[in-house]
Amino acid sequence: MADESKFEQAKGNVKETVGNATDNKDLENEGKKDKTSGKAKEKVENVKNKANDVINKFKK
Repeated sequence: MADESKFEQAKGNVKETVGNATDNKDLENEGKKDKTSGKAKEKVENVKNKANDVINKFKK
């Protein structure tokens, strides 16, 4: 999942850059959304992993 969120962030960055360079506001905004979505997914995954680590410590 982390790779997917990083890919989504990179894809968004490319879209945003191309949209900005070509003055295409729709593409630029789509890129911003992709980047934000990728970052949010990454944070959720990190929280999930930390919660699982805590749970595993209590199971031992």
